[in-house]
Amino acid sequence: MEITGKVYDIQGFSIQDGPGIRTTVFLKGCPLRCPWCHSPESQEFYTQLSWISLRCQGIEKCGRCLNACEKGAVSPGRMSRNSVTNEEIQLVHINRRLCDNCGACAAVCGPKALFLCGTDYTAEEILERVCRDLPFYRTSGGGVTVSGGEPLCQPQFTAALLRALKERDIHTALDTTGFVPYDRLEAALPYTDLFLYDLKHMDSAQHKAVIGVPNELILENAEKLAAAGAKLQIRIPVIPNFNDSKDNIRKTGRFCLALGAAVEIIQLLPYHNMGVMKYQRLDEDKVVLEAKPPTEEAVAALRLLLEEMGLPVTVH
Repeated sequence: MEITGKVYDIQGFSIQDGPGIRTTVFLKGCPLRCPWCHSPESQEFYTQLSWISLRCQGIEKCGRCLNACEKGAVSPGRMSRNSVTNEEIQLVHINRRLCDNCGACAAVCGPKALFLCGTDYTAEEILERVCRDLPFYRTSGGGVTVSGGEPLCQPQFTAALLRALKERDIHTALDTTGFVPYDRLEAALPYTDLFLYDLKHMDSAQHKAVIGVPNELILENAEKLAAAGAKLQIRIPVIPNFNDSKDNIRKTGRFCLALGAAVEIIQLLPYHNMGVMKYQRLDEDKVVLEAKPPTEEAVAALRLLLEEMGLPVTVH
């Protein structure tokens, strides 16, 4: 059987996931649990039911999902205001303990307030989609980025997709946490022009306490990739009260300097709270931690610190 991968989004005209204009393919599944994750739908490995309350027309006008669910997971919920008409409506409520993500409710939801997140594709099907954007790649120096989640949690599919892209002379980038067995990175290396490599904190104990895993494997894999001739774009999410101290950024800079010419650029990614609403789409009862985004002045100071160390830096 042809290998398939579980994809939760394909984003065209992407300009932040590598050079030029790109198409980014987002795969489900991630071993990390970053509290600031802006794509919580990427974390689990299975297809999930998602619900956007703003699209819901209310059970008075629709309500077909109530009868579609054989598990009784969909019931009348809270009152709200219709985002278009401003009339008061009663939304639905999803009991996540009963829901098995079968998609029966999504199938009858006309406004697509309910939808399944996670679709199985073959590499050829993805290739057919991204090749529509070939003119943009050719004129901008862009290509395709395989992202996640952690795409190497689906190692066979990711390697097959990268290989198929390179066979068509498309520039490839792999966005990775680095928290995978090195043989998976090694298998992807011949077909990957650029690794977008996340470094979240240099202290392993702090890394594990907040994200759920230590950082030794991540750092070791970065060193191995650099020694093997890989090109790296280091991505540092700037998270207030976690990794935004000058001491941690300085240590990160020293590590990047030790990687030598492998590091093409360092990308600072200031925290934003756009992911909060996505958590509520997956479970409206979930309590999500929300931090205050860093100021432009604070990010600029971190950028200057790295640049004074002789490192190329950009901010997105």
